Amino acid sequence: MAGLDFEKPIVELEKKIQELKSFMTEKKIDLSGEIKKLEDKLGNLKKDTYANLSAWQKVQLARHPLRPYTLDYISLIMSDFVELHGDRLFGDDLAMICGLAKLDKRKVIVIGHQKGRDTKENLKRNFGCAHPEGYRKALRVMQMAEEFGLPVIIFIDTPGAYPGIGAEERGQSHAIAVNLREMASCATPIMAIVIGEGGSGGALGVGVADRVAVLENSYYSVISPEGCAAILWKDGAKAPQAAEVLKLTGEDLLKMGIIDEVISEPLGGAHRDAQKTASNVKEAILRNLKELDVLDKEELLKLRYKKFRSVGITA
Repeated sequence: MAGLDFEKPIVELEKKIQELKSFMTEKKIDLSGEIKKLEDKLGNLKKDTYANLSAWQKVQLARHPLRPYTLDYISLIMSDFVELHGDRLFGDDLAMICGLAKLDKRKVIVIGHQKGRDTKENLKRNFGCAHPEGYRKALRVMQMAEEFGLPVIIFIDTPGAYPGIGAEERGQSHAIAVNLREMASCATPIMAIVIGEGGSGGALGVGVADRVAVLENSYYSVISPEGCAAILWKDGAKAPQAAEVLKLTGEDLLKMGIIDEVISEPLGGAHRDAQKTASNVKEAILRNLKELDVLDKEELLKLRYKKFRSVGITA
């Protein structure tokens, strides 16, 4: 598995261990002692590296091309998924997945940004950057969830809403603003999980939820580190510095009361064990839905309103 820059020592050691194992099998020479020492060294190196990640390194992990996406989580923790298409106004947006599914036999509405694994799929999915019709589709499905009394599960993973001319002509900012307003009064339990990138209004456009969780190596921010660096220092190379001052990691967001929970990932990131990560996500969803289920609609909306009104209040 190709690693990020800060993972190179880990990748090189993993490669060396694999080479020794192959050599031992091929030559029938017992190298188990040497391999055991290297594996112990690898374990300690991983713990030291991933226990002290900078904000920028977490951003890099959040963008890892092998990181699980929305459709991966749906297939790993849900069943009977039926995708719903179109906003009934313009068209369908493949950067935003919406549909019906079952979570442990419970019917839910699931929504999420979807990126691609290769260039062709990324062009099809617009790199996870939704158009106005994507946000309108998400709202249409959420209103359906309210009508039928179904909880809404949202997976956030986008660098931001698509900023192209066509999207602006079709009302990108208006679509997001309407979602913010309507989600605040959508009388059904909503849980949002940032599974990768949580960029700007593109993330917040489906982020007004009763419970907001962030995966350990994801980020949630008003702007990307590169965008912040370009504005503040006129230099995109200062993105690592910007990542630190933006306070965009789960740990920082939890301290500021912007999110409710940080969901743990396997050592090295979600892409190293997608099944384990999905299991952690599922546990968090079920636990939070159980807590939200006991609230009547009036109390649910009251607490949601209070949650977002309190963001930014330090006194």
